[in-house]
Amino acid sequence: MTAPIAKPSTESLTDLLGADQLRRLVALAIEEDLGDGDLTSSTAVPPGSRVLAKLVAKGDGVLAGLELFREAFLVCDESATIRLLKADGQSVGIGDRVAEVVGDARAVLVAERTALNFLQQLSGVATLTSAYVKLAAGRARILDTRKTVPFLRSLQKYAVVCGGGANHRVGLYDEAMIKDNHLDLAGRDLETLTREVRGRLGSDVPITSEARNEQEARGAIRGGADVVLLDNMSSEEMTRLVPILRAEVGERQVELEASGGMGLADVDAVAATGVDRISVGALTHSAPVLDLSLLVEVPD
Repeated sequence: MTAPIAKPSTESLTDLLGADQLRRLVALAIEEDLGDGDLTSSTAVPPGSRVLAKLVAKGDGVLAGLELFREAFLVCDESATIRLLKADGQSVGIGDRVAEVVGDARAVLVAERTALNFLQQLSGVATLTSAYVKLAAGRARILDTRKTVPFLRSLQKYAVVCGGGANHRVGLYDEAMIKDNHLDLAGRDLETLTREVRGRLGSDVPITSEARNEQEARGAIRGGADVVLLDNMSSEEMTRLVPILRAEVGERQVELEASGGMGLADVDAVAATGVDRISVGALTHSAPVLDLSLLVEVPD
């Protein structure tokens, strides 16, 4: 079994994954694309020729994944020179130059698609997250979910942080989340089940309990949940329910979370209900890529 991944921060992907793991990940991606060799470049491009490649933004967004972009070219040409003109978490506009690469022409063409695939996908996640964060306007935190691409979870969650969002639990191992399936299979009410889970896991493990109605939400609080997830409730229902639940909580620290089909059009109204956080699966499973282009020319 692989070791659990760390919760991302905006420090850097190298800090998150480690330099060796970052290089292995990129090398595997290059290998997947390259196979036995680049049939086109190896026959059409003269050996030993050099190239200058300029990375330019063709859309407005927020960057994430530049270290992966850089590493793709270094895996293919250790002598390549890469200048990153922007940093992860920074905004870009149409026409902005993001990076420059000088290296062996064949190697640059091999690395190009892998480098862009990583950077465009992660920047898309950061860009969509930023849009949600702006709409929430500081009233509620925007969180991701476990609805991530397999093996890319740590990267996507890092991109969420680059976009100004926060991370929900990383996996099944770092927080407990009691969902409707657990409740139905356990055959007990949410208050009882939450109290039992708390008793078995102790006070150090965060517990989120998913509530489908007021009764379950109250029960989750009484059972000792740290977070009460208000699942698929309308903004009108949450507006009514939030002050009731705050009164139920009393002096204890309990966060209220809105979740379920949360589109951009819903964020303003949901943030106005008084919830502490809004979780959005679309940040990682439906983010459109940020349009970036690598323009190639012969260097002077």
